[in-house]
Amino acid sequence: MTTGDGIVSQYAELRREMVEQIARHAQLASGETGIVSLSETVMEVMNAVPRHEFVPVELRAFAYSDSPLPIGFDKTISQPFIVALMTDLLDLQPTDRVLDVGTGLGYQAAILAKLVERVYTVEILEELAEGARRRLADQGTINVELRVGDGSNGWPEHSPFDKILVAAAPDLIPTPLLSQLKPGGKMVIPAGIEDAQQLMLVEKNEKGQLNVREILPVRFSSLVVSH
Repeated sequence: MTTGDGIVSQYAELRREMVEQIARHAQLASGETGIVSLSETVMEVMNAVPRHEFVPVELRAFAYSDSPLPIGFDKTISQPFIVALMTDLLDLQPTDRVLDVGTGLGYQAAILAKLVERVYTVEILEELAEGARRRLADQGTINVELRVGDGSNGWPEHSPFDKILVAAAPDLIPTPLLSQLKPGGKMVIPAGIEDAQQLMLVEKNEKGQLNVREILPVRFSSLVVSH
């Protein structure tokens, strides 16, 4: 076996262990989330996407720990359990068109891309967006469109969206995102002031009425907005 093969095999094993950790965490949090186990499809994708390719090189050794990691600019890549939970909550369908706000280095977009038809992802920091674009291309991901911009404004040109996932926390859910969600759609978003954020599931019924449910306390980077 070559050294390269050995490293690939080691990462695959670490990914399997990460997925087991996610499953345990889901059970422990089920009292708050109401979800005892995450969907098999989501877990398969978590096991398939190489998280180590979406973190800074110097942190690759920690890529499969069930914890957030810094990616520069006071931003983080989300904890794998939270990525899996948010993905699961959206009840994604193969034909969905999804808005992903807060691209970071592209890990969440890569997860979504394996589950839906099209992902539109927005990142306000150009340096992170360029890193995400390169990483997604290296993975052969072709159904993600990325732009640099203020994610709190969504992406009106491609709206409405079947699902919206927001990976940074505003104090209040931005109105443009609510308006760009299709009737029958779902959005998962952390919101609240820094020490009192809640992960929210927003559902819009066919009449356009909104239902918002708190899932569990979380801690995300603040959603940066342009002025």
